[in-house]
Amino acid sequence: MPEVVSWFFPWLIVTLVLSVGIFVQAAAGFAAGMLVIPTLLWLGYLIPEASMALLVATIPQNIAGVYALRESIRPKTLLWPGIGRVGFFPLGILALIAIEEAFPLVRIRQFVGGVVLAATIATAVYHPVPKAKLSPIWAWIAFPISGFLQGLVGMGGPAMVFWVSAHDWNTRQIRGFLFAMYLTSLAPAIVMLFAFFGDRLVTPALNACASIPILLLVTSLGLKFGNWLGRNRLRRVTLGLLFLMGVLGLASPWIRSG
Repeated sequence: MPEVVSWFFPWLIVTLVLSVGIFVQAAAGFAAGMLVIPTLLWLGYLIPEASMALLVATIPQNIAGVYALRESIRPKTLLWPGIGRVGFFPLGILALIAIEEAFPLVRIRQFVGGVVLAATIATAVYHPVPKAKLSPIWAWIAFPISGFLQGLVGMGGPAMVFWVSAHDWNTRQIRGFLFAMYLTSLAPAIVMLFAFFGDRLVTPALNACASIPILLLVTSLGLKFGNWLGRNRLRRVTLGLLFLMGVLGLASPWIRSG
């Protein structure tokens, strides 16, 4: 019985946090990582554990998204962005290892808060004029940055969202591309995290696996809620919440000392 209790409460906490992130992702179309990673850090987890939990939790959502939008996905658009993203992921992990060795958790929270705040402000103010075709240089900037940040802080989505927002694609093409890009990089990301951090990631991965039935229900509810509230209003609420998360992260040393 004590063993069951000692497993249940950590699982419940991770499930609740993942549920919030997946719900917002399904409803608003973004922000799962920017909500889940800093929240788990506040609860005492480190970035590799939080990243692993999030990656495993998003597997069903990405598979379902790719299947539902398969007719809108153009495979040739995935090749070089995928290579750029996956290729820079281990560099982000190496930077993360250096940060973990050099700084305490409270400073890591502060760093992640700064990343969340910067990404939130950029998302709020960046409104590109969509074009039929972008210079390839922008892909070679956006996707290596995405892969590096995915390895470093578990949040590689914003750079990809900025890139697709600059295209004159319809909503199904944009969402199909993002789902496919997440899905194609999931397995390499999970393998590399285990290669670098080993057994410490087994428990968060198993907790996330055990949460998947609940997360599937949360995804369905999030889609319905987003349709009911409207994406523009939900986007404003989500950005406000992310802004608060970023500020709290930056202020964490003083909150802790207080």
